[in-house]
Amino acid sequence: MDLLRSLPLGLYLEQPQTWLHKLDPRVKFIWLMSFLTSYSFANNFWRILLVALLILFTLIAKIPRRVWQQQMGWLLTLAFFVFAIASISPDGLGVSYQPRLPANPQVLTQPANTNNSPDVPQQVKSSKNYSYVLFHKGPVRVTRRSLDLAVRLSTIIFTVIYSTNLYLLTTAPEEITSGIESLMQPLRRFKIPVTEITLTLTLSLRFIPLVLEEVQNLIRSIMTRAINWKKLGLKGAVKVWMIVAERLLENLLLRASQMASAMMVRGFTSPNEHRVPWHDLRLKSWDWLAIAILTLFWGIRVVFGNQI
Repeated sequence: MDLLRSLPLGLYLEQPQTWLHKLDPRVKFIWLMSFLTSYSFANNFWRILLVALLILFTLIAKIPRRVWQQQMGWLLTLAFFVFAIASISPDGLGVSYQPRLPANPQVLTQPANTNNSPDVPQQVKSSKNYSYVLFHKGPVRVTRRSLDLAVRLSTIIFTVIYSTNLYLLTTAPEEITSGIESLMQPLRRFKIPVTEITLTLTLSLRFIPLVLEEVQNLIRSIMTRAINWKKLGLKGAVKVWMIVAERLLENLLLRASQMASAMMVRGFTSPNEHRVPWHDLRLKSWDWLAIAILTLFWGIRVVFGNQI
């Protein structure tokens, strides 16, 4: 079981270099924020479109199939189960109340003293076309509200997780922190420690592979011991996993202490005094093209994506 390959969450794909890798990290960060913010107060058509765009970007970028196949498959499976469960779940409106409109629609559609009007059958027919319950057979009941909630939940799970992972997959940690630091420069006027924040973010991103490696090593150590979980019982299994969790925490704290010691040995005292120019951030032609497409993206969102 290799978590670093089967579950590449938060890891950077160094090879091959796709066109997503070549984009400026600031442009990609703005695109990521656009995906996460345009979801709010949007209709279901726009939410489904965001999912389709993420899948399309992955395919067009020609990211190796081994990288995204299992990850996208699990996310789509999770989103499908969330959609299925939410669509048949109660919609929160299971209360009995007196209807505001009369039970007989002809009371509203028939004008006074014109009982034989030819427009009455068509109006009555149109009033009967609407149905709040879309499907009802046995215990399965799908309403308009439950279907709407199902689409919202399933799409937001896929959009938030996969868009963030796609950004981390195609952007090096140093590029991410350099881009965020560049975008946060105006906050220096308010005496906010921008450099310290970006340094902390860099160390956090570098720490993710170490966490996966420690988890992987502990799982392998348990598998090689061939523990008979049935003989241990529930209490014994919980005790074993508590020991594993304690060991994992000790190993992570040891790694953090080693990183701090390495920085102290190199004479690191302040981020402002030990700045390393990792990347030269300059907008190129394809970056301006991505910005133009982003403008079109928000234009379509404002015109067609608002929730009615």
